[in-house]
Amino acid sequence: MASLPGGTVTFLFSDIEGSTRLLQELGDEYAGVVDDHRRIMRGAMEAHSGTEIDTQGDAFFFSFTRAKDAADAAVEAQRALGGHEWPSGADVRVRMGLHTGEPQIGEHGYLGIDVVRAARICSAGHGAQILLSETTRALLGNALPPGASVLDLGQQNLKDIQHERIFQLALDEQPVESRPLKTSGEAQSSLEQRISNYVERQIEDAMSKIEIDVGDQPARAPRRRWWRRSR
Repeated sequence: MASLPGGTVTFLFSDIEGSTRLLQELGDEYAGVVDDHRRIMRGAMEAHSGTEIDTQGDAFFFSFTRAKDAADAAVEAQRALGGHEWPSGADVRVRMGLHTGEPQIGEHGYLGIDVVRAARICSAGHGAQILLSETTRALLGNALPPGASVLDLGQQNLKDIQHERIFQLALDEQPVESRPLKTSGEAQSSLEQRISNYVERQIEDAMSKIEIDVGDQPARAPRRRWWRRSR
């Protein structure tokens, strides 16, 4: 797709932590939370040249041609989300994951392991965290957003990915997150482990593109599934 950034791109995934709980607590007011969340996210991403690839429910998928733009957009969005007055004083916390790679672009959109890696990094985080892959961290160098610093969270074992060194782009005004990341080796509650049904389904589709047959199983062609840009 000519409209999608190609070459080296930085992916940004996000979703609202504990959205099922918020829905139960807020009832009809939750629709307003989703609307405000989408407006804030889109405003911050577009301000830094982000391309919206897809969204469903409370999950977003964006791409950027520069890692710095993605980091700046994530920080701006987190600050706007943190300062927003939510219905009934609700505590709305969004987690974000960034990874930089060189994905393929097919007829209908992105495909490849870099998409999976970015989504898994996001799903390992807690609300209000911005997590970075080692590649994205290296590209940022010292060009960090004002009032932000980088924390090394060490090697993590992510589902489908194995080892990935993860960093947090921490905001000076935020308290330090003391909880460990939610990796494949840890028990997770049904609320904390979801990045959204949308993201999980797309991860499975992306993984099918890189499936390798082993043993004496007959070879079979992978399913033709793709990441699509929303219309």
